[in-house]
Amino acid sequence: MIDVLKKLSDAAVQNFGAEYAELRAQRLNKTMLTVKENRVEAAKQGIEEGIALRVLVDGTWGFASVGSIDTAALTRAVSDACRMAKATSSRLKAPIKLAETKTIEDCVQIKPKENPSEINLEDKIGAALSLSKVILGVDKRVKSCTVDYLDLTGTNYLVTSEGTRITQDKLYVWSRVTSSAVSKGVFTFSREEIGSTAGYELFDAETLERIGEKVAKRAVEQLRAKPPKGGVFPVVLGSNVVGVFVHEAFGHLAEADLALSGGVLANNLGKKIASDKVTFYDDGTAKDAFGSFKYDDEGVPTQKTLLIKDGIVAGLMHNRETAAKFNVEPTGNARAEDFRVEPIIRMRNTYMAPRDHSFEELLEGIREGYYFKSFRGGQANIDGTFQVGIQEAYEIVKGEVGEPVRNASISGNTLETLFKVDAAGKDFQLWPGRCGKGQTAFVCDGGPHIRVRGVTVGGNA
Repeated sequence: MIDVLKKLSDAAVQNFGAEYAELRAQRLNKTMLTVKENRVEAAKQGIEEGIALRVLVDGTWGFASVGSIDTAALTRAVSDACRMAKATSSRLKAPIKLAETKTIEDCVQIKPKENPSEINLEDKIGAALSLSKVILGVDKRVKSCTVDYLDLTGTNYLVTSEGTRITQDKLYVWSRVTSSAVSKGVFTFSREEIGSTAGYELFDAETLERIGEKVAKRAVEQLRAKPPKGGVFPVVLGSNVVGVFVHEAFGHLAEADLALSGGVLANNLGKKIASDKVTFYDDGTAKDAFGSFKYDDEGVPTQKTLLIKDGIVAGLMHNRETAAKFNVEPTGNARAEDFRVEPIIRMRNTYMAPRDHSFEELLEGIREGYYFKSFRGGQANIDGTFQVGIQEAYEIVKGEVGEPVRNASISGNTLETLFKVDAAGKDFQLWPGRCGKGQTAFVCDGGPHIRVRGVTVGGNA
């Protein structure tokens, strides 16, 4: 495959005048299934393969993709990509430039204890059905559940006209479990995700039965909860909520392409935007984490990228194009969902660094507030405003965790909220998920428990 890609790269440069050519190929085995209650709603298994061609001609990008390795089709695709670039170059205000990187030749292999591609589809379906049975059997008030499962294994290939040659295995195992409960007109919802780049042995450490019981019991527990009071309160955020806040409210703002599009961080590099307790990283090197890999889709080695250091903006996430604009090194954040699309700047494992407080110390001094343990969903805007829904929450009364509350949310301005972080725990956890930005990327986010002096809580007036 590497030889095929090299020939295409040479053709783009020698025959069509490309300044730079980047060829990505993939061959992936993929399993997807969904079980609702005790019924199989969908089950798909197959192979995806294709080649992506990206070229830089006259200072602008051209792109094409082919779902085969047919020589004639690939030759036409090279021609199409180069013609596309030439056609748009006249409308480009400034030619695209790429930050220099070292050429790399490497073969990255993954050898899991349990390869998901070697496990029968029937066994995977059976596991999902068993999980569904566990959830529905926890309590008669649990009325529904959905189990989504995905695994992906295979190999990506990358060749560039600069001399990079990389063969890189890919492996992802992921599952999302949701459940709802109903009683006396009250409806509650619970969800949990697990994921790893290690292998199917993920389910040995975190058994499906344990996940099912956790999700169902959370939904049932929230039935007796009351809505929170609306207003501004001190809160303690669990690592799960911290993760989604870091990802949604800050992480996207720290993607250099969005920063250049008017995000609030573009003019804040080197400036203090948070309390001294706040240090954020985007790290592609965390062992077995859902957002980890060795090389990104431009062939740049992944790394641990410092975004905020003690409240001061230290850097952004870059691909080669934005790194050239900022005159910095690329950070290894260029990722493409598959061969059908171009790589764009995406997060990997984005988290807040822990400090030295115990959970009990975080609660101290809060006479009236909330402990938000687990999130339901979240969104943020380029202007820095955010909203995060909470699926598991409790009152804090005189420094102690009290009764559960339901249907809570927090909202506000990211920078204002970061200044109100006055303590961070010594615990730490990463949570897997899938991020959408036109494309889907596997990521993790997380951190320690933290305390925020005041945040707007949605609830009853």
